[in-house]
Amino acid sequence: MNDNDEGTGHPTPPKRKDARRNKETLLDAAASVFVTSGVEAPVRDIAAEAGVGVGTIYRHFPTRADLIIAVYRHQVEACAEAGPSLLAAGPTPHAALGRWINLFVDFLVTKHGLAAVLQSDNSDFEALHTYFLDRLVPVCTQLLDAAAESGEIRSDLAAYELMRGVGNLCIGAESDPRYDARRLVELLITGLRRSN
Repeated sequence: MNDNDEGTGHPTPPKRKDARRNKETLLDAAASVFVTSGVEAPVRDIAAEAGVGVGTIYRHFPTRADLIIAVYRHQVEACAEAGPSLLAAGPTPHAALGRWINLFVDFLVTKHGLAAVLQSDNSDFEALHTYFLDRLVPVCTQLLDAAAESGEIRSDLAAYELMRGVGNLCIGAESDPRYDARRLVELLITGLRRSN
């Protein structure tokens, strides 16, 4: 709000599209740097990846915790929004489920990189797990239901169970270069298919 708006009762206009796009670019860059260098990576590395100055990052995210929370929420939203799009555009519901699970794995790799920070006492961090479940379990349920209704997969698996299973398969990915979580997750998704 600027001084001219104060007390006028006029709402602040919504962020311009380019400002939102710039913020999304910054969040994508931060997520990429977090995956490769960890959440303690220098802010200058994130700025370089995003093609902005360090001051721009601090203007949007005054603290590292603010940036981490924003990256987490941004990735949850991207994953949630991708589900229906993949289902509409995919050749089959099972294929859409597989593509969505790949996005979920990408998210989990970043999330595991944030795990130590997310264990802090910050109440904003505590709310993230609930947010994660509230946004992603319904999307996974929609994909599972569509694949089951098409007869491609068995129908006795709940979304939460599948997401936990995928999450557990991803746990060792960042600490052992010989461990290929994506391959194991692919086997899991293939194993959901109904045998004829």
